[in-house]
Amino acid sequence: MRSRRQRFSDSTKQALVDEAERLFTEHGYSGTSLDAIVAGADVTKGALYHHFSGKQAIFEAAFERVESRATAGIARATEGDGDPWLKAQAGLRAFLEAVQEPGYRQIVISDGPSVLGHERYREQEERSTYGIVDAIVRSVLTDTDWDLDDAMLDTFARIFFGAMSAAGGSVAASDDAATAALRVEAAIGFILAGLQRLLEDGAEPPAPSTGATSRT
Repeated sequence: MRSRRQRFSDSTKQALVDEAERLFTEHGYSGTSLDAIVAGADVTKGALYHHFSGKQAIFEAAFERVESRATAGIARATEGDGDPWLKAQAGLRAFLEAVQEPGYRQIVISDGPSVLGHERYREQEERSTYGIVDAIVRSVLTDTDWDLDDAMLDTFARIFFGAMSAAGGSVAASDDAATAALRVEAAIGFILAGLQRLLEDGAEPPAPSTGATSRT
């Protein structure tokens, strides 16, 4: 069993991340100070530094929580043994709902790239939502007559992940996020429907060209 001191330490850390997430959502990274976070969490600045090295570290904790919450929502929407195409559509819908949340829009989309840096931001994304996109794409494409190798499946997954990331950013930055989400759902849904139709019509699987195309 954890000691009373450990439970107190855990509750202090949670209170700090709770307050940091709230303030970063409302005021953004640049508009939030450590003083405001510790005051809102009703702890000392020493307690904050016991758990976090500084402002960026507690921002990362808030970022990871928001990303994890979104990932869990997408996972719930796609769980089960149903039609993989319907699961793909449900996952897309859950993702578009997540990117409309104020915390996701501000912390992940608006502040995330500049605070974490591009490389670290992409690493965080790949540890969360990419895994689910990869699983969805593989469930769709392996349930077909196409015998795609792992490299091609990974290529499909990264293309869809890139499209969803870009689309999510456009939704989060839109003045009318709900309408933007509907447009994205319609566009990506159209692409999925086209891919499904190709498979149903017995189209040949995609394969990389082995020779360079000459220009005359």
